[in-house]
Amino acid sequence: MPPARRSSTASFKTTAKSAAAPADMPALHLTRFLPYRLSVLANTVSHTLAKLYEKRFGITIPEWRIIAVLGGGETMSAGEIAQRTAMDKVQVSRAISRMLDSALILRESGDTDRRKALLTLTPKALAIYAEIVPMALTYEEEVTDALSIDERAQLDTLLSRLQARADQLAARPAPVTAQAEPVDE
Repeated sequence: MPPARRSSTASFKTTAKSAAAPADMPALHLTRFLPYRLSVLANTVSHTLAKLYEKRFGITIPEWRIIAVLGGGETMSAGEIAQRTAMDKVQVSRAISRMLDSALILRESGDTDRRKALLTLTPKALAIYAEIVPMALTYEEEVTDALSIDERAQLDTLLSRLQARADQLAARPAPVTAQAEPVDE
């Protein structure tokens, strides 16, 4: 005869008890947690703007970011673009492949380092840039209309300070922690 099985309700209660946070642990209210709020705001703004240019020009958010960063006539490597746009290298690489296929960028070998490909915008991409920039600036103005001129300046200062601090924290070595005890299932 097989051993008796515990009911799924009893199993759930045991799991729920062991998963409960200690009473002295502070609560995390996600909707008031700054990293979450900044992420949601950034995603909302990016995706709203993306709808404008994705439909009209057939480009994605990563492709727009590459066009924006190269739009001033700069030539950069994929690694420099990834660093400047805060996108991961895989995302940049995929966008570059699509943009090469769509004739939006040109890839050339570097003068001093032939292994380092340099990217520039084609006239087609520059025309897209010229059309999107006014749309993007208008959208930025519409979003920031919720703030006074002084508040906009203050927001710029605060965002710069938060970015500088986040960069400092990102550069510190990861703390060495003890191995977690295995959880019995």
